[in-house]
This record gives sequence, C-alpha cells and structure tokens, in this order.
Amino acid sequence: MNETSRDADVLVVGAGPAGTAAARVLAAAGRSVIVIDKATFPRDKCCGDGLTTLALRELETLGFNPASVPSWTEVDAAWLRSPSGREVRVPLVGAGQFAAVTPRVELDNALVEHARAAGATILDGHALTSIRDDAHHESITVEVAGVGTIRARYVIAADGMWSPVRKELGLGEAGYLGEWHGFRQYATNVTGPASERLYVWFDEDLVPGYAWSFPLPDGRANVGFGLLRDGTRKVQDMKSIWPDLLQRPHIRQALGPDAEMEGRHTAWPIPARIDSATLSHGRVLFVGDAACATDALTGEGIGQALLTGRLAAEAIIAVGALDPIGVVQRYEHAVEHHLLADHRMSVVLSRILAKSWGARGAVRVVGINDWTRRHFARWMFEDEPRAIALTPSRWHRRVFRRDGAFAGNRSAS
Repeated sequence: MNETSRDADVLVVGAGPAGTAAARVLAAAGRSVIVIDKATFPRDKCCGDGLTTLALRELETLGFNPASVPSWTEVDAAWLRSPSGREVRVPLVGAGQFAAVTPRVELDNALVEHARAAGATILDGHALTSIRDDAHHESITVEVAGVGTIRARYVIAADGMWSPVRKELGLGEAGYLGEWHGFRQYATNVTGPASERLYVWFDEDLVPGYAWSFPLPDGRANVGFGLLRDGTRKVQDMKSIWPDLLQRPHIRQALGPDAEMEGRHTAWPIPARIDSATLSHGRVLFVGDAACATDALTGEGIGQALLTGRLAAEAIIAVGALDPIGVVQRYEHAVEHHLLADHRMSVVLSRILAKSWGARGAVRVVGINDWTRRHFARWMFEDEPRAIALTPSRWHRRVFRRDGAFAGNRSAS
C-alpha cells in the first residue's frame, strides 16, 4: 500500500471486540471511522472463549448475528465443583441466551466484518508507530506503518493491556502484569460430559482462581485455568500447574478417555482495575483491556470490552468534535455508572472466593435449592444483579427475571 495522508472523524486503534464495537456504532451514526490493527484478520486471541450475558446483550445491541460465527455454542447451564469435590449444576433459565462459547479467531473476525459492513474502514496488518496529541489543535496526528499519516478528531485506544497508544503518550506503567493470569489450550476428541457441559472447577491449589472447560462443536473444548495474582505466585509457578491439571481425575473424567490436547497451551495477563485506570488523555479514550475493564471476579473481559467501546463511541456522537472535555466527561461518567459498582462488588466477592473455605461455602450455598441455583447464575454471568448490592438505585422489578440476549430471534442461534 502506498503511504498517504488520510482524515477521519475517529481513528480506532485495535480491531478486537472493544474497537470493532466502537467502530460499528460510529459508522452506523454516519461518522467516518478508520480502524487499524497490527494483526491480520482472522487472527487468534488467547482467551477462554466464554461469553457472559453482558457480552451477549452488547452483541445484540450492536445488531450482531450469532449465525455469522460458525462455532457459536449456546450454553444453558454451568457445572461448579468446590474444593471439597461437591458438584452443583447451575441452570441458566429464561428466554434468550445467557452464556455462549465461541473461538476468538471466529468471533473477532465476524466483528471486524460487522464493523466493515456498517461503513468502517478496516486497515489490518498495520501498526501504529507514533501519535501526536497537540492540545492547541482540533485533531490528533497518528503515523501508521505502511499507511502513512492519519488525522482524526478523536482516537479510541482499543489496543490491549500494554496499549501502544498509552505508551506513546507517556502513560505506560513499567512492570504492570495485570490482576489475573490465564492459561488455555484446546482439546479434541472430547467424549465425556465436557463435550456438552460448561465446567468451572475451584480446585484447592487454584484458589484464588479456577479451572474451566467450555464446550465447542465437533468434540472440541476450550480448557484452561485463571489465577488471581495475590503477590505470591509467579508465572513460572503457574506454568508448572498445567501438566498436572490435565491429569486430575475429575478433569480427565469430564473430558473423556480419548481426549487429546491440540497444539500448545498459551497464556495471557488480564487487567482488572478499571476503578484506578486512566480512561482518557485529551482527545484519546481508552477502552477494553486498555482501560483495564476486565471483571475482577471472573477475569472475563469481552462484555466489558464491547460495553466500553460502545460507550466511547456514544460519547463522541452525543457531544461532538468541538468539545473534547465534554466527550471525556460523558464517557467517564458512563463507565462509572455501568462498571464501577460491579467492579467494587466483584472485588469484595473475590476476597471471599480467594480462600478455600470461601469457595466451598459459596458452592454449598448455591446448591441449597432451585432458587439459589437460578439466582447464582445471574450473579455469575450477569453484572447488573451483582452491582445493585452497592447501587440500589439500579434496582428494578425484573432484575432477576430479565430475558437473555437474542430472545426475539431464536433462529439466530
């Protein structure tokens, strides 16, 4: 591609869920938007591949069709195992979808195409090389490898935990490793119950943290574990857990005797401190992992990425190009309203689950009766019921009875 100079209303750096959500909303509103990403799509992303109710509702808000993802797998229950070995089935009851699993290589590519279909220009395979934010001008100048200069009214940084935009602006934090660390590998020839069930295992030595197996079509599963960093664990120690984990009897039984691990395992750090993260700098808005927006309780971040991307786009649309202070204020207020209460409650709950007795007690309480099983699922997969404990103003009569996503379009699943 010949290097040139381009102008846009908004430049989005990063074509993951946060970036493509922002691009879709902006393009659908008639704004000119360019998305750049150093990777070429389709590309894989190390992830558990699980979609919570928040993620599903955000996808529905974007007009996304699950049928565009070949391996989309709807989940109607979760199986929890406490450190004592007690297992409880938690149903996801109600109309619509409350949880799903899809490989990120498929989901992210479908989201790129979804943004492109709305009119966003996607320049994948091109990395940001520099950014110049001059407070005396009404635009930001960005240099992009193989593209040239892009001038935009705003930049939405959706470029991950170690955001190059943040680094270029002098806002990077040396030595930051995130609040969680995850390991993942795909299994094939899964013939045990994990071929259909979503498992969450709170093994004694994993707390604070858990292992999982998430079902995919054709006898495959995403198997992994995530650990909350507590100041005592090193990445090397986490690596040593992996071979033993796959040989544990309850995991082997779930996967079945013929299950084999595909390729190699991968690992990734997970940022979960949106309450203290820098969300903006001049005309730059940080979203997704660049805003440290992951759920502090579960380590899940796709829903938060989609949400923050949408909120950033909506702030720009609502306020406009000439009032960057107003855009920042609107965006940061929206993030506070939607995510900070849930984050604080998640931190409290994670402290309880950080102890073996806490995990045992939680699973025991969940299994008391049908009511506790049904409503725990809401706490586990949905942010709103969790957040109302600290923000009673968000209470409404259907808080525990809302339909899931895509309830009006069952054929889409």
